[in-house]
Amino acid sequence: MASRLNPYLNFDGTAREAMEFYRSVFGGELSLMTFGDMGTEGPDADRIMHGQLETPDGYTIMGADVMSDMTFNPGDAFSVSLSGDDGDALRGYWEQLSGGGQISAPLEKQAWGDEFGACTDRYGIPWLVNISQPQG
Repeated sequence: MASRLNPYLNFDGTAREAMEFYRSVFGGELSLMTFGDMGTEGPDADRIMHGQLETPDGYTIMGADVMSDMTFNPGDAFSVSLSGDDGDALRGYWEQLSGGGQISAPLEKQAWGDEFGACTDRYGIPWLVNISQPQG
């Protein structure tokens, strides 16, 4: 397998809900493993140790819950970028990801000619969407 780069997202007890939401946005196969599946007992047993979503478009999103005794800071030092030239698909993703979240830059034509938008979804994850325009 070739190397690949994909986001790995951390959550504070909402990984299952968030990963299922991303599956509803992008489609695909979702696998989830809890800390309990690996033998952990107690308050963290139902938290997600590792989740992985493989989408029909070739995206991979991984995510996990932090342990209950760990500090959680959503959105620190990263964002997830979606880019390409399939405007209909990307606009659809934008609508779903920004719904219930916060838009910091509306999805609209920019000075460089592409459509671009930035939002933070309802789980605190920052997303960047760029729709490339044909070069003419």
